[in-house]
Amino acid sequence: MQKQIFSILLIGLMVLGIFSCKDKKDDPTPNKTPEELAIEELTNGSSQIWVIAGGGSVVRDGRSETNIYQSFELTLSANASSKTYNTINSNDLFDANGNWSFVTGGLDKLLLTGSKPVANNEISWTRTGDNLILRFSIVAPGARQLGTAAVLGSYVFTLKKKS
Repeated sequence: MQKQIFSILLIGLMVLGIFSCKDKKDDPTPNKTPEELAIEELTNGSSQIWVIAGGGSVVRDGRSETNIYQSFELTLSANASSKTYNTINSNDLFDANGNWSFVTGGLDKLLLTGSKPVANNEISWTRTGDNLILRFSIVAPGARQLGTAAVLGSYVFTLKKKS
């Protein structure tokens, strides 16, 4: 009887040993950093186009200026080595392209490189569903386009995710 119990225990230990040596393939993926999550929000993982068309809007100092920017597009892209942007039909408010970064100390504000009025100004951003809202202010002396048109003011761009 003792031999049978010993045999059953030995077989049980062998089975347990076999299953415990099995490779673990269900390793959890590492958690993403807050910066990686913010980049995903803006770029959809690699590149995302944001547009006014289809329900977006532009408000400057409380007045709608959507008609001026109705064909505006902003593409935000990111990979392991760079974060870039491109714009179309920005009426010289944004540069056609450049790099973007988060403002030091937070992930809720962007800086765009370039020489146009928006460049190097803090842009607050929030994302809700398929909407990206950008808030920024243009102050003097960079508040003129080509020396003539004034762009001074506080802006709110409500952009739609382009499918």
